[in-house]
Order: sequence, then structure tokens, then C-alpha cells
Amino acid sequence: MRYRTTIAGQVFAFDDLKQVMAVASPARSGDYLAEIGAATAQQRMAARHVLAETPLKQFLTEALIPYESDNITRLIIDTHDAEAFAPVSHLTVGDFRNWLLSEQATTQALTALAPGLTPEMVAAVSKLMRNQDLVSVARKCSVVTRFRDTIGLPGHLAVRLQPNHPTDDLRGVAASTLDGLLYGAGDAVIGLNPVSDSMQVLGRLLHMLDEVIQRFEIPTQSCVLTHVTNTLKLAEAGAPVDLVFQSIAGTEKANLSFGVTPELLAEAHAAALALNRGTVGNNVMYFETGQGSALSANANFGVDQQTCEVRAYALAQRYKPLLINTVVGFIGPEYLFDGKQIIRAGLEDHCCGKLLGLPIGCDICYTNHAEADQDDMDNLLVLLGTAGINFIMGIPGADDVMLNYQSTSFHDALFLRQTLGLKRAPEFEAWLQRMQITDAAGQLAPPSANRLLADMSGLAAFAP
Repeated sequence: MRYRTTIAGQVFAFDDLKQVMAVASPARSGDYLAEIGAATAQQRMAARHVLAETPLKQFLTEALIPYESDNITRLIIDTHDAEAFAPVSHLTVGDFRNWLLSEQATTQALTALAPGLTPEMVAAVSKLMRNQDLVSVARKCSVVTRFRDTIGLPGHLAVRLQPNHPTDDLRGVAASTLDGLLYGAGDAVIGLNPVSDSMQVLGRLLHMLDEVIQRFEIPTQSCVLTHVTNTLKLAEAGAPVDLVFQSIAGTEKANLSFGVTPELLAEAHAAALALNRGTVGNNVMYFETGQGSALSANANFGVDQQTCEVRAYALAQRYKPLLINTVVGFIGPEYLFDGKQIIRAGLEDHCCGKLLGLPIGCDICYTNHAEADQDDMDNLLVLLGTAGINFIMGIPGADDVMLNYQSTSFHDALFLRQTLGLKRAPEFEAWLQRMQITDAAGQLAPPSANRLLADMSGLAAFAP
């Protein structure tokens, strides 16, 4: 297929579909670092004209990364559902955008279509969308998952309680956990990024979080975000593993730089299922991704960073995760330079993830050397809340003292729920009311009324 168009007498030609995708992408620093971004605004619009006229079927015959050399490409092609794709198989990328924005694209239709879409199709259509289009389409998607509570129901917003500590101190972690629970956070997961890779330290952290959950009968799950091989060892040693975590990327080479293969993830998935620790469901995996991860590993093969990101979702999809989290601004300004680029990337990731049928959340965040601030994060927070994001982060003061970046706080989640009328996971909401942390309307009760604060002192982490 030839990729060319003429605008105002000027001919724009592109070598292949990979170049069309890269040049059509909204401007971002990572693509310029990779020397694949549009040279001019005119070239970007020309590439979008070409992309709009490209048949969706073309993505099934022209792989951006060769089938023979990349296991993510093979996974995408080998698991593609032609029957699910049939209703839109005759459309171009531009026609597909129009269909997604139409009344025909109902929640039921989008759910049925998800197995028929490839990451490249979804990334392509997002490049033709304005921010409001990304919000509108994502809002029509519904992806619900379950382990000890139900996440992703329409009109609900979950929060990952992130009690990180710079030395993995059990008291510090327990104090941050208590802080988050008292603000009604933690229904997505109580998820800790550890400093240490020591099996002994990781085991202690898992046992402490499990003690909190079991003692107070909290309908949520815990996760210590260590490498999947460590989690497998911990599970084999009898540690209370709820969810298996792993960072993933969109190419085989990038995943190998993380020490990850699909076979290893399949082993971990099977091991977590065998533990049978869920009460209302068996979604046992937690993945994190981020635009720029493939390029940072010199493993993007000339593919733009947003398309690489969406390819990672195909790998996640295979294991039916409870949660997948795009850590949108964490990788730094080398890949997403400022607030505008971070906002755009967050909306793209969420919309593309939902179209592929994934329970996607977002760490709405930035590093201190990016041209961004908390006002930018507030804007993205409201946009994603409106778009129906499954979950966000809850961090004391929005400032992670271990990872040294800025995210969203417990207060931000309260603001978003109150402003948009969003509820917590139903099982978790009922628990909060039983503990008198919230009232019947879901509002925080006076601290003197709740039972959790009175009983927390008995935990081993707070013992002298």
C-alpha cells in the first residue's frame, strides 16, 4: 500500500505504516528523542490524512514490528478474533473514529468488539481524536474485575492505597495504610513499592498488610510490587500473596530488559490462581506500564511510544488482570515533556486500554524536573474521572517519599468522588460504613466515631 497525500499542492509521502503512525502522533518529547516525530505541523496533518484513509484490515497484514522477531506481534496476530472484528472490518481508521463517536457504539457493542481490535488499530484511531473524543469513547466502555471486591462498575472509582516508605519500615507503612483507610481509600489495592529485594523484608511487608486485611475483614487485596520471580518465591514459601505484580512493555526486547517473558507471566498467573485467595473473583494480576518504556530500553524499533504502550496492553490482556496502571508521567520529561503531553498521554492510554477490554487505571503523576505541576494533575484527574477511569492512586500528601515523584492524594480522590458523584467498590463501601469510617451517603464520618482507629493499635507493626 502507498502512503501519500497532496495538500495545497505539496506531496507528502511516507515509507510505511510505521512512519505514518509515528508522524501522525501528537507531539511528544520521546518521539523526538527517537527522531521519528513529525518535522512540521503540516507533515503531522498530512500523516493524519493518510492514516484516516488507511483500512483497519491493513494492520492485520502489515506488522509494525516483524512477526518473526517479536513475540508481542505474534501474540497480537495469533489471538486476533476475526469474528469479533467483522462488524468494523470494512472501515478505514477515520470511519472507525466516526463510528466510535456515534450512538451505534454502545457499551455492549464495544465490549463485543474488544477481542477483534489490535493495539495498533486502537492506537491509530486515538491519533485522530481530540481530547474530548478520548473522554467520550472511554466513557462508553465498561470493564469490571473482581478479587475481594468489585472494581470498574459504572459510576464507581477505586483507589490504590500506596503506603510507600523510604526504608520499608513496618510502622511507617502501617501508619500510611491507616491514614489511607481513614480517608476511605484502598478499594483497588493496598499496593506497596518496596525499597528492598530481600525475601525476608518482602515477606514481612506481605504479612503485615495481610494482617491488616484479615484482622479487620477488609474486602480488598494487597500487593508488594516486586519482580514476578520474587513473588513466585514468596508464594512457594507460603507468604500471603494476593496479586502478582509486574511492569511490562510493548516489545519482546523491552520485556526481556525487565526480565519478563509471556511464559514466566503464565507461570505466575497459574500460581496465583492456585492460591485461591479471592472471595468474589479470580482476577489475580496487576500490571504497570508507561509511555517511553520501550524507547528507554532501546527496544522501540522505530515505533512511536504511544503505539508501543498500547502493544503492552495485548500482553496484559492475556492474563485477565484485576488492575493495569499506566504510570503516565513517572518516566520523566525526556518522554513526556510537560503537563500538556502528560494529560494527552493519560487520556490516550485510558481510552486505548478500555477499547481493548482492560481494567485500566492511571497514576496521574509527574517528576520534579518536568514542566508540569499539580494544576496539570488536577486537570487530568477531572478528565479521567469524567472518562470513567477504573482507579487512581492515593498517596499521603500526593508526595511519594520513596519514589520521589508527585501523584494524587487521598484528598484528591475525595474531591473527585464528591464532584462527579462517584462511589467506591460496593463491598468496600459497605465495610467503611460498618467501621463507621463513612456514613450512609459515603461521606467521611467524624474520626471519633470510627472503630478502625480504636483497634489499630493492637497490630504487630505498632507493638513496642
